[in-house]
Amino acid sequence: MADIKVIIPAFNEANSIEHVIKELPDSVSEIIVVNNDSTDETVENARKAGATVLTENRKGYGYACLKGMDYIAKQSKAPDIIVFIDGDYSDYPEELDKVVAPILQDDIDFVIGARRKKLREAGSMTPQQVFGNWLATFLMRLFFRANFTDLGPFRAIKYKKLKELEMEDKTYGWTVEMQLKVLRKKMTYTEVPVRYKKRIGISKVSGTVKGSIFAGIKILSWIFKYSFK
Repeated sequence: MADIKVIIPAFNEANSIEHVIKELPDSVSEIIVVNNDSTDETVENARKAGATVLTENRKGYGYACLKGMDYIAKQSKAPDIIVFIDGDYSDYPEELDKVVAPILQDDIDFVIGARRKKLREAGSMTPQQVFGNWLATFLMRLFFRANFTDLGPFRAIKYKKLKELEMEDKTYGWTVEMQLKVLRKKMTYTEVPVRYKKRIGISKVSGTVKGSIFAGIKILSWIFKYSFK
């Protein structure tokens, strides 16, 4: 049986984090919640639900993911697969087995849980999210002939391949950096349609004008950086 570990970046997700943890399937060997300088009960609720809790006080999605990866790198036994999922309960954690299936069954390196329109709850993605996803994936198709349709945060990757990517983005560009590096290194990838619902609480990125602007800038900068390398 494959050893699957989950990394959940979490900033002020006290009302949702327990739901995410408890609905992840038993195929997961360890759930790692990275508290990203929360000021609510995220830490207490995550621990109560049975997760390993780390703290990264430098705010940023990438910082949190890198903290979780550093923790795993120091363990005596390396896992087979790493899954990333948000702590806001917008994804359906029980669909993890479906997301990792292409890795286990077809030896695919990297899988995106794609938030297809027909599977999304109305209002679950803001207009800026929908447009940002369309623009980023269009540019990846244009420059790299990629087949991505989404920058979905629910994703799975072979641990050995994740290490090869040498991830570095600290904030909003984490997801697109991963996809661009998968393309650059010619790793195999696919998408699995997943359901998506309105998150609990307000998004720290798409829920604010500042967050949306900075995320957009970061995503485009990564794409153009790799396009002209």
